[in-house]
Amino acid sequence: LGCLLVGVEFAKTLSLIHNKPLIAVNHIAGHIYANNLIKSITFPSLGLIVSGGHTELILMKNDYDFEVLGSTLDDAIGECYDKIARIIGLKYPGGPNVDKFAKKGEHTYDLPIPMNDESLNFSYSGLKSYIINLVHNEKQHGNEINPYDLACSFQNVAIDELIRKSKLAIEKYNIKNMIVAGGVSANSYLRDELQKLCNQKNVHLSIPPIKYCTDNAAMIAAAAFPLYKANTFADYSLNAQSQDSLF
Repeated sequence: LGCLLVGVEFAKTLSLIHNKPLIAVNHIAGHIYANNLIKSITFPSLGLIVSGGHTELILMKNDYDFEVLGSTLDDAIGECYDKIARIIGLKYPGGPNVDKFAKKGEHTYDLPIPMNDESLNFSYSGLKSYIINLVHNEKQHGNEINPYDLACSFQNVAIDELIRKSKLAIEKYNIKNMIVAGGVSANSYLRDELQKLCNQKNVHLSIPPIKYCTDNAAMIAAAAFPLYKANTFADYSLNAQSQDSLF
C-alpha cells in the first residue's frame, strides 16, 4: 500500500499544480486496456484475465462494462506459477522462469486436470498441492525431480485448462473478438495455444506486446483515457486501495 500512497499523492500534486483532472485507475483495468495501446478493443469481446491475483473470463460489451463469466475459486494462475517455481528451485518472478524451463522439458509427469468440468470457473490449488506433495515424496524416497519436465508438465496442464474454458466461453457466447490481459499473458505457450484456438474458431485475438503485459505506466494511461473522455474524474479525497476489485 505504501507505494500506492506515494503514487496517489504525487498524482494529486501534479493535478493541482498543472490544473489537470485527477483520474482513479484500477490496476486490472490497466492490464485490460493495454490491448488499446496497439489497436482499439472491438466490442463485444471475451476477456481472459490472468495474473498473480486474477483468473477470470469476462464479457466486455463496452468500455468499463464487465460481466464476469467465470473466475478462480481459489488460487490465481500467476500465483500458482510463482509457487511452482519456488518448489522446483527457480527464482522470482516464477512465470517467465517456468516458461523457459518448460521449453526444455517434456510432459512426463501425470498431473491432475484442475476444475475439469463444464463451468467457466477455475481452480489451481489442487494442482499446486499435488505438485508440492509429489516433489516432497520423491525427495523422501531419494529420487531426483527433473525440473524441466515438471515445469513442462505443469505448464501444459495449467494453460490447457485456460484454453479449454476459453473455448467453452467462445462457443457459449458466440464470441468473435477476444482479448487477454495480465502478467501471465506474456507466457509463450498461452499465446501460441490461444492463437491456435482463435484461428480454429475464427475469432480475432488481441494480446498486448510483451512489454505491455507486465506492470507498466502506459497501460494505466490507456485505462484512464476512456474515463477522461467520459469526464469521470476524482477529487482530492482520493485514496489508495490495495484490494479494490474491478469486477
